[in-house]
Amino acid sequence: MLNLAVLLEDSAIEYPNREALVCGPLRVSYTELDTTVNRIANLLTGLGIGQGDNVVLACPNLPSFPAVYYAILKTGAVVVPINVLLKAEEIAYHLADSKASAFFSYEGTADLNIGEEAMAAFSSVDTCRYFFAMAADPTGNVSSIDAPSLGAAIRDQAPTFQTVATEASDTAVILYTSGTTGKPKGAELSHSSMLLNARLFDSMYTDHPHDVHLVTLPLFHTFAQTTQMNAGFYKRATLVLQPRFSATEALALMQSERVTYFAGVPTMYWDLLSADTSDVDLNQIRSDLRYSVSGGAPLPMEVLKGFEDKYGIQVLEGYGLSETSPIVAFNRHDRPSRPGSVGLPVWGVQLRIIDDEGADVAQGEPGELVVRGHCVMKGYYRRPDETATAIREGWLHTGDIARQDGDGYLYIVDRKKDLILRGGYNVYPREIEEMAMEHPAVSFVAVVGVPHMRHGEEVKAFVILEKGATLEADEFVEWCRNRMAGHKYPRLVEFCSDLPRNATGKILKRALI
Repeated sequence: MLNLAVLLEDSAIEYPNREALVCGPLRVSYTELDTTVNRIANLLTGLGIGQGDNVVLACPNLPSFPAVYYAILKTGAVVVPINVLLKAEEIAYHLADSKASAFFSYEGTADLNIGEEAMAAFSSVDTCRYFFAMAADPTGNVSSIDAPSLGAAIRDQAPTFQTVATEASDTAVILYTSGTTGKPKGAELSHSSMLLNARLFDSMYTDHPHDVHLVTLPLFHTFAQTTQMNAGFYKRATLVLQPRFSATEALALMQSERVTYFAGVPTMYWDLLSADTSDVDLNQIRSDLRYSVSGGAPLPMEVLKGFEDKYGIQVLEGYGLSETSPIVAFNRHDRPSRPGSVGLPVWGVQLRIIDDEGADVAQGEPGELVVRGHCVMKGYYRRPDETATAIREGWLHTGDIARQDGDGYLYIVDRKKDLILRGGYNVYPREIEEMAMEHPAVSFVAVVGVPHMRHGEEVKAFVILEKGATLEADEFVEWCRNRMAGHKYPRLVEFCSDLPRNATGKILKRALI
């Protein structure tokens, strides 16, 4: 048997009274968390949900996320985490495409209306049978929306549960990512790939009797899910959850909770670099914080140098994909870190850098990065053709342009696809274009990423209007904002009468940047 839920179970056995989670006033021990997980698992099995079922989870960084995540795994079912910023139409697509049997959603707040969007999506998808709304505390009652409450549903459930024996190759998690078609597709990750990735990430850093992670990266994203939640529980760490990133609050939490480990995307480092530190004890933060890592997007050298100078803490960069569980390469404590590099391949992962004909390029030359090893996904859920395109002869084609030096260090040069990285989130232009062109006044849209100091890139739309139509830029932005997740909709709009094209009629997007 190999079930990813063992990460939590073993920690609860060895350190039952240690705090597993801290979130605002909530402080949850490993025993308390595992007991709640067991109650939720009993609820699921009582509904007939188990192996062969997919369960969607929409929740920010709150205790409810790991509680439901590991409960789903214990039953042998598959976790499908989704972005809490998605709108109803986008959520409904994920429910239908994943063939979800059940849907757990955070009830939401005045600033985050995920609960209302989730209920609207659930009501439109007949194949999803069960819906539960969650409070921040999974055992608490829901108060902001009229929906079945998880807290009430598990109150009379048994506190123990026998974890289902899954095979190492069974799917544990489906992480949705978008491709060139613009439609999100689910990367199937096995119990073994997720477990090995979590353990490998931990093994790259020196041992410590009790690590404390500040978890401000969203847990529905592969970065925090593997390198903080799964790896953290494997090492019996305490996870300090920050539902929404604030540099000032993050610094306060680093000090008050004696944080030893921080992971962030470049925009977080940019915010911390410019944050006021007059109200915190920087010397204490520096003495406690053992590691600080960055991923999700290239970290600008000026931000890296400025952060290290200000905080006296080294930042280690890495590289990965949703399709690789996610870690492919990382800078490590036992090797010299090379700024600008994403480090060395992790154990069991092989890399090649190839040209358009599939031949290896010369050392140091750029080419497409392809990956092989235990970390690679099983495939895209219910998409054999797209799986065959992505994985050829055992090698995952990442679509990223990279180079490798003589010592094996990897450098990401560019992106082969038109992927936009806004604040560490993937934004796929064609998905935005297809949705934007539903506006009745719009004839055609081309979306590109343009440089942005804080977010790395910002989404810009070049819009051709229907003949005789009128539309203001702010009106178009608002229309998109109401239909797309917050990281997706274009903030910048330029109206034009034509777009640059090549001989075959394809839009030359690089000419727009």
